Amino acid sequence: MASLSVRGLNAETVATLKSMASEEGSSVNALVLRLIDQGLGKLPRQIKRHHDLDALMGAWSAEEAAAFDAVCRDFEQIDPALWRETLASDPH
Repeated sequence: MASLSVRGLNAETVATLKSMASEEGSSVNALVLRLIDQGLGKLPRQIKRHHDLDALMGAWSAEEAAAFDAVCRDFEQIDPALWRETLASDPH
């Protein structure tokens, strides 16, 4: 197999590559090889599962949760006039 040296990577890019490799439990080299193959269409793109909001689970106080529910309560209401308009305009 051939080797390729990549010059000119900025520190932020290198840090991102290292972080991504660490997250998936692989080496930076293996990650870069996979990314190149994906970019060339030789591998299907992997679906990345995000767990960004996991840390927020259960983090609200009872008061904060109640305030959020109060603000969102309007979204639970159905506007009958709008519903009729939607049904009337549906061609099916």
